[in-house]
Formats: sequence, C-alpha cells, structure tokens
Amino acid sequence: MRRFSCLVTIVVSVVLVSAQARLTKTLDIYVVDVEGGNATLFVSPSGESLLIDTGNGGMGAPRDAGRIIDAAQAGGVTQIDHLITTHWHGDHYGGLAELASRIPIRHFIDHGPNVQPNEATDRFLETTYPALYAKAKHTVVRPGDTIPVAGLVVRVVTSAGEIIRTSLAGAGRANPLCGKRKPVEAIPEDRQSVGSYITFGRFRALHLGDLTTDKEYELVCPTNRIGTVDVMLSLHHGQDTSNSQPFVHALQPRVAIMNNGTRKGGWPEVMKTLYTSPGFEDLWQMHFSLLSGQEYAAPGLFTANGVDDQPSALPVAPMPLPPQGSTAPPPPAHNGSAYWVKLSAEQDGTFTVTNARNDFSKVYR
Repeated sequence: MRRFSCLVTIVVSVVLVSAQARLTKTLDIYVVDVEGGNATLFVSPSGESLLIDTGNGGMGAPRDAGRIIDAAQAGGVTQIDHLITTHWHGDHYGGLAELASRIPIRHFIDHGPNVQPNEATDRFLETTYPALYAKAKHTVVRPGDTIPVAGLVVRVVTSAGEIIRTSLAGAGRANPLCGKRKPVEAIPEDRQSVGSYITFGRFRALHLGDLTTDKEYELVCPTNRIGTVDVMLSLHHGQDTSNSQPFVHALQPRVAIMNNGTRKGGWPEVMKTLYTSPGFEDLWQMHFSLLSGQEYAAPGLFTANGVDDQPSALPVAPMPLPPQGSTAPPPPAHNGSAYWVKLSAEQDGTFTVTNARNDFSKVYR
C-alpha cells in the first residue's frame, strides 16, 4: 500500500509540474523585418504557429522568406500551421511561393478575390496560389470567424471590406472621439485586409494589415466594437491613410510595433497620434524612418534596423515624402543582417518586448 501511495504521489507531482510548466509558457510574437512589408509570426504555448503575411516578392522574396525561416527556427517552428494573407499587395504576399518551397504550410487563409486588378497578382491567384494550397487547407474568412490556433483565441474582425457586426466581449461603449468622418483616398485592396484580434489569457493584440481609416472608423464609431488592446501590430507601416486618432485613441494601446521601412511609413502625423494616445507607453519599429527624422522617431533602443549606408548624421527634421509609383526612387539597400522585434506574453497580461539588434528588453506588467 505504501508503494502504491508513493507512486500516486510521484505521478500527481509530475502532472502538477507539467501543468505548471505549460501555464508558464508564453505566446511569442516575432515581427520580422521584411523591408517595409509585413511578416508577423505567432508561436502559441502549444507550439502551434500562425504567420500573418510573407513579405515582398521579386528579388526580395528569397531575402524575406529567409528572414521568416530564421524567426521560425528561433521559435522552434518546423511548419506554418496557419497562414493569413491580409490582402493581395506584393509587400504582403510576395514571398509566399518562396516561403512555401522552404517550409510546409498547412492552412492558407485570405479574404477572397483580388479587387485591385494587377497582372502579376491575378496571374499568381489563378495559377500559383491554387497549386500551393492544393494539398493543404484553404479558407476564405469573414468577420466573426475564428482561426483554430491551440492555446490562443484568434478572431477575424475585418475581411473583404466588412467588419464585425457585434462588439467583442467587454467592448461596445460609445466613442466620444468619433466626430465627423474624414475622407480618405483608400487603395481598394487595403480596405479588404483581414484583421485579427488575438488573445492569450488577459493579453490582447490587434493586427489589421493595411486597413484604412474609413474601415477603422466603422470598427470604433459610434460604438467601439474592439475595446482596448495591449499591443497594436502592423499599423499599415505607419501611414496616415490608417491610424486615425478616433481609432488609435479608442483602442488605448500600451505598445505599438510598426512594420515600417527606411523610407516607408513612420509619418509624423501617425507618430503624434500614437504618442498622444491615452496610456501609450512605447513605439517599437522595424527601421529608423527618414520620413519622421529624429524629431518624430522612436528612440534608437526601440528601433530594430538602421540604414546600410548610414549617414554621418541622421536628419532631425522629417524628410519630404518621396514621389510615389513608377517615379519613386529605389529604397536604400538593406540586404545584410536584419533584426526582428520579439514579444513574449504571459497569461496574466504581462508581456516583454525585445529588440534583437541590441538585446534591449522592456517588461510591461
């Protein structure tokens, strides 16, 4: 009897220790530098993975896919269990085919057809994309859907130009910041972005791809259907066609992690909106932005990547917005070492953000 009692004690102790170990594991989020595109990797405590977007195409595809693979290896990920492509712009889906050739992808998720005709994109969606998901699972999501990531709750709040019709739990209060809706020249595909609300215990994060201010307004006006969040991810690279004050200030994020490029995003108006938001503590960003200059930039400790051809003195004043479209000059080269920003969240809502370039970390309790 005594031997049986001891055996039960040992088994119960092992189970309790194992359960405790699982409870103390974190949700890890890697915001990968894909040069002003987007690639954000979530690794749940169960080890299941969710990747949002795959970076740039063309000559940038091998570079960006390689950087995503590096983050996956750091997170102990051997396959992408779920991949959300927020919308059909080359800086968000361009690295997909290259990535799929390097790591298995089990579940492809998107908003449906491209609404902004583009020869290369349409050709990709007609031929390459179906071949990629032929032996996997493919889901077109709508607002209100959930994505089954073990250990997390991932709820779709926007997709294909639609938003959730009912407020999330704990949200639904009137937003006094709404006022009159400001007009925006929204790029059609940006408005289609798949937006995700991710929770892990008491931790809450929001990733809306490149969702534009008109759709942001619908999410929080006249009532705030999202509530408040701990972390805002993506931020449309820090461009002012997103990130309106009624939206950001209603969410009251403590932290934002911006996927900007050296000469893409980080616009002064967005910086001011973030830093004046109630309860806002810190902005972490992928690159020093020449468009914000030192005047509006986050401190260097919070910036993951600089410029390869670093000038002797960084400008204090913001640089004027460069020409867009076919007349745009090429961005400064950055094909060497790239660093991610990593966030590790605990179930009680505490989270730590780390800059891989300098190993600087800050804990938010």
